[in-house]
Amino acid sequence: MSLESTKRRQSYDGIVMAVPVTVPYARYSIESTQWWIGRALAALAEGAGISHTSFDGLSVASFSTTPDTAIGLTQHFGLSPRFLDYVPLGGVSAVVSLRRAARAVQSGDAEIVACIGADTNSVDSFRQSLANFSRFSQDAVYPYGSGGPNASFALIARHYMQKYGARREDFGRIAVAQRDNALKNPNALMKKPLTLEQYMAARPIAEPIHLFDCVMPCAGAEAFLVMHEDNARALDLPFARILSTIERHHVFAQDTVQDRGGWVVDIDELYTMAGIRPAAIDVVQTYDDYPVISMMQFEDLGFCAKGEGPDFVRQHDLTIGGSFPHNTSGGQLSVGQAGAAGGHLGMIEAMRQVMGLAGPTQVTGARLALASGFGMINYDRGLASGAVILAGEGA
Repeated sequence: MSLESTKRRQSYDGIVMAVPVTVPYARYSIESTQWWIGRALAALAEGAGISHTSFDGLSVASFSTTPDTAIGLTQHFGLSPRFLDYVPLGGVSAVVSLRRAARAVQSGDAEIVACIGADTNSVDSFRQSLANFSRFSQDAVYPYGSGGPNASFALIARHYMQKYGARREDFGRIAVAQRDNALKNPNALMKKPLTLEQYMAARPIAEPIHLFDCVMPCAGAEAFLVMHEDNARALDLPFARILSTIERHHVFAQDTVQDRGGWVVDIDELYTMAGIRPAAIDVVQTYDDYPVISMMQFEDLGFCAKGEGPDFVRQHDLTIGGSFPHNTSGGQLSVGQAGAAGGHLGMIEAMRQVMGLAGPTQVTGARLALASGFGMINYDRGLASGAVILAGEGA
């Protein structure tokens, strides 16, 4: 058997996602991450109409459960799962959690898997997270005076601007459109309108990164269930179908500074497995810790060619009612970044869109949604990337 023949991806036929949950975010919280996870778990059980003890799979994504990992949480919450996963992968955690949970259900290792992303945020949480983010940062970044993501993404953004001619105004169009979307989302922490003029005039943080290029750390949780379609129907639950997924880590190490992600390695398989092309997607949710990363994803996910991201945002309306509905919840830039839950924000919104449950942020006629993940930044690049295409129940 050739290596090529063993690389075929198996479909997710019959495996679905249900019960999208958001535990409303708070700028700061005195509650533990375990409390936020518990709130999400309770909401999943209530939404499914069954006891949380009926979940025989648990997947947790978080940076702040110390000293617990997922195994400790089983005792906290009275669970006895036969499938357990802990996914501390930040912005790509929702995609990774979904992929593993779906295969577990498909293989019979679990019937219903609860996938939860959550983190708390006290006044000092972000500083502590930065200090312990990675050995790479402790050994090779902080000793030289560069700490935290702002400096790293300033390097990436400057490199992208010089290579492809992007301007701050182009990034601003992404941030302004997302704020417009967020004003329709009752869970968004950013409640004030944002104009392009305000974006351009905002104080610099680490050039070319200015205030409205940065996400605001907060506390919160996002969650969903993965199960067989038969179980969803038996529970009378609306659901989203999983058409395709991809995941890739640490690619293009030869690039001096990152201007592309792992999506480009597997993007053809993402669309081939789903049986569609990019133009068929109705709504897109990119991981948006900074606008430059969303622009990079417009290219790498096949909506325009590499280097055409600036022109793409100039030519499209990215709001809910626009020509390219993007980050319809407001994204992390306007909703907030609740740690690893930020990696689930786009996934949950994509589910709601294709299920017709997005309420005030609903895109009319949305049937197909793409949600992507990106994360684990080490100085000049993010190491993790992934994406999923979802379809509504009748699609």
